[in-house]
Amino acid sequence: MSDGPKRDASVVVARDAEGLVALLSAYFPVHGGEYLFLPGGRREEGEPPLECARRELREEAGVTARQWRPLGSHAITLASTARVHLFEARDLTLGPQELTEFEQEFKLMWWSMSDALHAVREGRFLLPAGPLALLLADRRPADA
Repeated sequence: MSDGPKRDASVVVARDAEGLVALLSAYFPVHGGEYLFLPGGRREEGEPPLECARRELREEAGVTARQWRPLGSHAITLASTARVHLFEARDLTLGPQELTEFEQEFKLMWWSMSDALHAVREGRFLLPAGPLALLLADRRPADA
């Protein structure tokens, strides 16, 4: 039996009409600081990866999207078969965040891709899926 994550997750690079990226930030006491991250989270039972991405984007950022592009799937840890599914979302509609009690401190910001990638280089992301998704979204043209 593995000690790693047991459920797949989805992470979303949401880009508005100007190319700005939805970033979230929160303070993580266990890690001693405030970190950036992309909307995303664990799949619910029976939920396909894209539906998880849609739900997490709506809940954490208050955003719905008409265009979705997969950016790949990757193992979360070597000790688990769980995968993280990366997506890019465009043609956005903004609405209210639907944060859980745990997520109440999540702050939504819109950054340029270059500023987001600079934050990656500075180590301002705690988890690796966000930086990987940003790099993949930045390297693939929107019409690919």
